Amino acid sequence: MGCHARISTPEAQLGLPELTLGIIPGFGGTQRLPRLVGLPKAIEMMLQSRFITAKEGKERGLIDALCTPDELIKMSRLWALEIANCQKPWIRSLGRTDKLGSLSEARAVLSAARQQAKKVAPNMPQHQACLDVIEEGVSYGGHAGVLKEAKVFKELVVAPTSRALVHVFFAQRSTTKVPGVTDGQLKPRQIRKVAVIGGGLMGSGIATALLVSNISVVLKEVNPQFLQRGEKMIAGNLEGLVKRGSLTKDKMNKAMSLLKGALDYSDFKDVDMVIEAVIEKIPLKQSIFADIERICPKHCILATNTSTIDLNVVGEKTNSQDRIIGAHFFSPAHIMPLLEIVRTEKTSPQAILDLITVGKIIKKVPVVVGNCTGFAVNRTFFPYTLGSQVLVSLGIDVFRIDRVISNFGMPMGPFQLQDVAGYGVALAVKDIYAAAFGERYLDSDLVDLMVKDGRQGKMNGKGYYIYEKGGKPKPDPSVQRVIEEYRKGAKTMPGRKPVTLTDQDILEMIFFPVVNEACRVMDENVVIRASDLDIASVLGMGFPKYRGGLVFWADTVGAPYIYSKLSKWAELYGPYFKPSSYLEQRAKSGVPLSAPSASPQGSARSRM
Repeated sequence: MGCHARISTPEAQLGLPELTLGIIPGFGGTQRLPRLVGLPKAIEMMLQSRFITAKEGKERGLIDALCTPDELIKMSRLWALEIANCQKPWIRSLGRTDKLGSLSEARAVLSAARQQAKKVAPNMPQHQACLDVIEEGVSYGGHAGVLKEAKVFKELVVAPTSRALVHVFFAQRSTTKVPGVTDGQLKPRQIRKVAVIGGGLMGSGIATALLVSNISVVLKEVNPQFLQRGEKMIAGNLEGLVKRGSLTKDKMNKAMSLLKGALDYSDFKDVDMVIEAVIEKIPLKQSIFADIERICPKHCILATNTSTIDLNVVGEKTNSQDRIIGAHFFSPAHIMPLLEIVRTEKTSPQAILDLITVGKIIKKVPVVVGNCTGFAVNRTFFPYTLGSQVLVSLGIDVFRIDRVISNFGMPMGPFQLQDVAGYGVALAVKDIYAAAFGERYLDSDLVDLMVKDGRQGKMNGKGYYIYEKGGKPKPDPSVQRVIEEYRKGAKTMPGRKPVTLTDQDILEMIFFPVVNEACRVMDENVVIRASDLDIASVLGMGFPKYRGGLVFWADTVGAPYIYSKLSKWAELYGPYFKPSSYLEQRAKSGVPLSAPSASPQGSARSRM
């Protein structure tokens, strides 16, 4: 943009995405872009990190001429000579003002942008800083704007937000580096055809993700009605992607042509991978895995989308433990970016590598984890829900808890999340978690009482919130009756009076037990590195990216502080809050939670 002209091929992508790393564009980018494309478009491109094609750039004045790749050097040389010989105008972008409008118009545009940034990015200082720098240049000239840009850039690049976002940027690129899998001579095999068993919410979402990436899918169901419903859900998912502008109608039709429905295993004889996505019932899954082992080719990967059940139990009745792997998608599977790849001690490196490759093809971020109850994400975050229920039992308002957690940066609070996810999942995993986690799993009957009161969350429009079609969720005052019944049964309020807690207390009582469980996950080598848990928390649970992920954030708070708080609450409220030995050791030694253990890290273990 500092050049006198710009030549490009039509499809080149142009943008200034620096705000995604917590900084602002440098080298005059905040000043030159508004002068070339106009203030409103420049603000949109910078604050939303939105790219445009060079074709659009030509229409808006960012690009002066378009040509084919073969002509690019030749045309650029001609333009340079003509500018030097004054046959074309000698334009300095920093001196232009014709696209900025009047000062009052520019300030009105900037004011509206500030209000919007406060709504969508309230905890990210780089947005307001970028607008400040743009305004400086509009008010006092491009040179003044560049000087302020350099000063603000230096301040932002060392600020906590930038450090967190840069950490996430690099951490996301590390998840596919798996010792013993991606560092050897192994080559990924081509996965051309995948069978998905179960066409419900998860199965149809997984099938959609595969189809849009040009992978053929066989969708198996138990009867024609369920199969038709699954195919309709896939068609609906694809139509939704078209409406959002992320898929063309031609590609939608191509995707549907790659789908084949099945009521038996006859089409499984040439599949490269099977992903089982049926309900969480152990005998059913074991029966399916025995069938597919018998029918599918010997190279076929046998994957399950279970979110809780031990993979060793799932594959107990097979002789193909080396091909059994977890492919844990998050709902909705065609949209959520995380893919948890779960390995047992017997899963082959080849199967892991192949699933990592499929994850990349379908535009997911694969994180390889060990086999344990809940794996990495659901295990780490099971205290997220329990902590909120502890607070309710102590007399804290449900909707205040949700507000505090939303203000911290989570997409929604724990109670609204329960409503959206549905109570069925919570009730289904309750006994599994209780058996696995013992005294640190609280036996809460709040969800049971909600169901007894005829509430099913968003599914029937009535949970902690009221859900009306097309409207925003509204707190339901009548839920207080259920809450009071829960508190009476819990008997945890001291002297039957609500405790007094600050918003900071609420935040810590929900997230510190989550950090505590993350410490156990790291201690047991369930994840390869701490940063994998950061990425899993951001992409799987919506933990705020600008805080760097769960473990990164915990290190900014400090292990000694987290340990002292948990110890205090353990004395007051019981063993749910008891600090793990890993957290205690790190707090006393002053070593960050994210630092690798001194002992050599083995492969992720298979544990319950």
